[in-house]
Formats: sequence, structure tokens, C-alpha cells
Amino acid sequence: MDIESGKALYPIGIVAELLNIHPRTLRIYEQEGLIKPARRGGKRYYSNNDLQWLKCLRRLLTEDGLNIAGVKKLLTVAPCWEIRGCDQEVRKSCPAILNFPVPCWDLVPRACQEKGRVCAECEVYIQRKNHVMMQKCSAEKEGGPM
Repeated sequence: MDIESGKALYPIGIVAELLNIHPRTLRIYEQEGLIKPARRGGKRYYSNNDLQWLKCLRRLLTEDGLNIAGVKKLLTVAPCWEIRGCDQEVRKSCPAILNFPVPCWDLVPRACQEKGRVCAECEVYIQRKNHVMMQKCSAEKEGGPM
């Protein structure tokens, strides 16, 4: 059976154990806007995509020498309005444009809220994480780039 990679399955304790990090560290990543776990009954649940991103994030922080601010900066390289193709009318009142380079998922723009969009499911948020993972974390440590 193929498990959907975006389906939130793992509670915080299991993720912490799998990645050998403290649950508090995962909460800090969430507070900093680096991960958006699903919430059910007030508890955090992580998907396979989240696990992949967390592994990459740990590599960026521990092996590549970045700090949280550096990772955030890496995630803001492409503005959300370019990825989404927002028209000029939306851009006029979009907090992500007015507060650039703060990533849109830190601002939770009104335009997205009004349309019922959720950051963790947003193509901008997903595309930025995927881009960083491909650029910075896809090569195997031992074998180098493939």
C-alpha cells in the first residue's frame, strides 16, 4: 500500500525519535515558521513530506552551518507572488509584497485566508521547501552529487 506523502500520520514524539531530536526543537521550528505540522485535537502530526523537510533542515543547520535566520532567508529567494502569479490588484494589498522579504507563510496574507488557503497546503510554501531540498539536500553525503 502506497501511503500519501502529504498525509499527516506521525505524532511529535515519533518524529522526534525518528530524527533523534527533542520535541522542543520541533516546536521551535514551528514557532519560527520553518515547519507547519497538521493539528488534530490540539496535537501536532507530521507527514512523510514533513519528515523529508525536517531531515533537510537538520542538515542545513548542523552540517552546512546555517542558522534559523539563514534558512528563512533561503526560503524567501523567490517571492510568492511570482510563483503564484498574483495580479496587480491582489499585489496592491498583499502583506507579502508590502513586507518583502518576509515569507508569505509568516504573514498569512488576507488574500489567501479569504480564499480558504492554508499555508502548509500552499503551492508557494511547498515549492520553496522542495526547491531548497533539491538544491541543498538531495546529494548523498557519502557519494556527493549524482
